[in-house]
Amino acid sequence: MKQTILAIALGAAGSAAHAEAPIVVPFDGSFDDASFAVETAIVGRGLVIDYVSHVGDMLNRTGADVGSETKLFDSADIFIFCSAVVSRDVMEADPMNIAHCPYGIFVAEREGEVMVGYRDYPDGAMAKVEDLLQGIVAEAVEN
Repeated sequence: MKQTILAIALGAAGSAAHAEAPIVVPFDGSFDDASFAVETAIVGRGLVIDYVSHVGDMLNRTGADVGSETKLFDSADIFIFCSAVVSRDVMEADPMNIAHCPYGIFVAEREGEVMVGYRDYPDGAMAKVEDLLQGIVAEAVEN
């Protein structure tokens, strides 16, 4: 558990220098286990997953169509969801925070390494969203 907290803290600290870099945490297990853990952590908080984007499948399927032979991910999914409570809070602070909704947590496998992560959001009110996502990811990688 201490390693998980350290990895998340280092990921968050590293993202401060590069505001657009995602927060990424390694997952010790399979892609399927990571996906299940993320889904369970989201639903366990009473949130509804609106959509699962199978971006890895899409990239693998369309690579040749766009003239690329590069395999970016073995597997990659993004879980898309929202929180009425958190979204209301951040949008009451600034209605233009609507641009950041819904929220997503990705699970990806690349070269045998499985990772879970989410995007970095602007400072201020959006810190509530990052706290929510950080909590979900921490729960998922601990299981």
